[in-house]
Amino acid sequence: MDLQTMQIIWFILVAVLFTGFFILEGFDFGVGILLPFMGKDDLERRTVINTIGPFWDGNEVWLITAGGAIFAAFPHWYATLFSGFYLALLLMLVALIFRGLAFEYRSKRDNPAWRSFWDWSIFFGSAIPALLWGVAMANFIRGVPIDESMNYTGGFFNLLNPYALACGLASLTIFTLHGAVFLTLKTTDELQERAMGLAKKVWIPATLLSLVFAVYTFVETDLFARLGVNPGAIPIFSVLALLSVIVLLNKGASGWAFVMTAISIAFSTITIFMGLFPRVLVSSTNPDWSLTIYNASSSEYTLGIMTTVAAIFVPIVLLYQGWSYWVFRQRVSKNSKLEY
Repeated sequence: MDLQTMQIIWFILVAVLFTGFFILEGFDFGVGILLPFMGKDDLERRTVINTIGPFWDGNEVWLITAGGAIFAAFPHWYATLFSGFYLALLLMLVALIFRGLAFEYRSKRDNPAWRSFWDWSIFFGSAIPALLWGVAMANFIRGVPIDESMNYTGGFFNLLNPYALACGLASLTIFTLHGAVFLTLKTTDELQERAMGLAKKVWIPATLLSLVFAVYTFVETDLFARLGVNPGAIPIFSVLALLSVIVLLNKGASGWAFVMTAISIAFSTITIFMGLFPRVLVSSTNPDWSLTIYNASSSEYTLGIMTTVAAIFVPIVLLYQGWSYWVFRQRVSKNSKLEY
C-alpha cells in the first residue's frame, strides 16, 4: 500500500472516529444538559444519570482514539491544532474532568448542596464541550490564521467568531435533542413523558440553528463551492433526517427518531470532512499554507504500522462496545438499582 493511499485511509478513519464520538458522546452530552430540567427530585436525577452510567466513559474513548490517531498519523495537524486551540481545548478538558468527577462523587454524600453542585457540574461539563466542539469544527472549515511554517498566529478570540459560535449553538442544541430522544428510549412513566415533551421543544431551536449554520456556511466558507451546487446525498439527507424527527416523535416512534438524530449528526460531520478533503486545517492567512493530509502526515513506515494495528484492534473494540450497549439495553426506572 503506497503512502498516498494510507494518508487517505487515515483521514477517513479520523473522520469516522469523530463521527462515532459525536453520535455516542452526543447523546450523553444531551442527557447531562437536560439533567436539571428532567429531574424534579434527587431520585429522578439519579435515574436520569443512570441512563448513561454504563456508557459515558466508553463513549469518551472515541475522542481519545481520535486525538491519538491525529497525533500519530498527522503530527503537524496535531501540533498546530493543540497549540492554536490550546485555551479552548483546556477549557473543554476541565469541563470533562468535572463531569467525570461528578458521576463518581455525587452519590458519596446525602447533602443536597453537595449533590446540587455535582449535578450542575454535569450540566456545565456537558454543555461546554457540546458548544466548543461545534466551534472547533467550524474553525476547521472556515480557516484560522496559520503561517507558512504551520504555526497558528491568532489568539483565543479568533476562534470565537460569529460563524463558529453559530456552529457551536447548533451543535449544542442538536446534542441536547439527541439526548432528549435517547431519554425517551431509556426511561419510563413520567420521566419518559417529560423527555418526549422536551425533545419536541428542543427540536425547534435545533432545526432553526442548523439551517442558519448551513446558510452561514455557504456565505462564510468554500465548502459548497468545493461540493458544488448539488452537494450530494449526504448533506441533503442530513437535513431531511433532522426534519423527520418531529414527525416521528409525534407518532411515538422514538426509536426511529433516535436513528434520525444520529444520522443527522453523522452526515453533518461527514459533510464537513468532505468539504475539508484533502485539507485538515484551513489557513485563513493564505490558502496555500493550509495543512493537508499530504504535508501534515507521518512517514510511510509509521502509517503502515498504524494501519496494521488498526485493522486488528478496531473491530475488537467495536464488537466490545456493541456488546456493552446490548447488555445495558433495558429501560431505567425509579425502581432500578441506582449507582449515581
